[in-house]
Amino acid sequence: MDTFPRFTAAAIQAAPVYLDPAATVDKAVALIEEAARNGASLVVLPEVFVPGYPYWNWTMNPVQGSPWFERLYRSSIDVPGPHVDRLCAAARKHNAVVVIGVNERGPHSLGVLYNTLLTIGPDGQLLGVHRKLVPTWAEKLTWTGGDGSSLRVHRTPIGPLGALACGENTNTLARFTLLAQGELVHAASYIALPVAPEDYDMADAIAVRTAAHSFEGKVFSVVSCSTISPEIVDTVAGDDEEIRRVLARPRSALSGIFGPDGRPVTEPLVDDEGIVYAEIDLAKCIQPKQMHDIVGHYNRFDVFQLHVDNTPRTPVTFTADLARQPTAHPRIPLPADGTDTTKEDDA
Repeated sequence: MDTFPRFTAAAIQAAPVYLDPAATVDKAVALIEEAARNGASLVVLPEVFVPGYPYWNWTMNPVQGSPWFERLYRSSIDVPGPHVDRLCAAARKHNAVVVIGVNERGPHSLGVLYNTLLTIGPDGQLLGVHRKLVPTWAEKLTWTGGDGSSLRVHRTPIGPLGALACGENTNTLARFTLLAQGELVHAASYIALPVAPEDYDMADAIAVRTAAHSFEGKVFSVVSCSTISPEIVDTVAGDDEEIRRVLARPRSALSGIFGPDGRPVTEPLVDDEGIVYAEIDLAKCIQPKQMHDIVGHYNRFDVFQLHVDNTPRTPVTFTADLARQPTAHPRIPLPADGTDTTKEDDA
């Protein structure tokens, strides 16, 4: 790399229009437009922003929450699909790289929902569909885990970009997989988590994780978190005053931009809706790597080796009829000879 991009990044902290995918996509498009008007070439939106997070997994038992799973399934989106098309059109219109979290319906089963991050290029092309590898704790009641085929870094005009969802940013091996592909810009999407144990400060937890990845990898991190709106409180809590109290807990969300020294580039935003902007100069990643380059000279690959199985996982494989063989993703078809194109990425 002879030239190093300099650009403005935008970390969006906002609440979805809860369980309404069309209205939430409208809001996302408006936020992308606002960020682009302010010069942003990279816009990162929260985890499962479309159409929101299943808070009932934490406030109800599984039997009580089951009808809510159906409600979320019905309001989740297909990838590809018309909602994704609108997001891609917004990225193209505003010449911005966009990362956004969605609830994705599995193409093969009514019981499958994925916590998915979409990475969209400034030309409106869908570059990446990353399904969260392991749902965290109570999230296992809702989401199916993804596979290693989407742990990829994408070459974009703003630099080599990778993305992980929420708790994945504590997964050292997942983070190393992205760094080892040359990641210099990391997008981390989160949800506001007021339902964690009372001694857990979500804002601090996000800051610690983000600082760790930035400092260890000598990269810039753009972290976007959702917020809890009154609409979400009314929908999930109803007349239960204890749940309403829990959902109103402060320091449940933090969004911001961190540099390769692990420090915030500008003051992060806590709890309130808004957009954090910062200038990113990828040349600032060079000198810190002279000290600690954990994917280069500051490692011992004769001692440590990481093997990543990036095979797409499907529920069934038809060996005799390639035309019927399911693909890893509808946008990534298998060619006539049956070779797996998902293993050839731009990273």
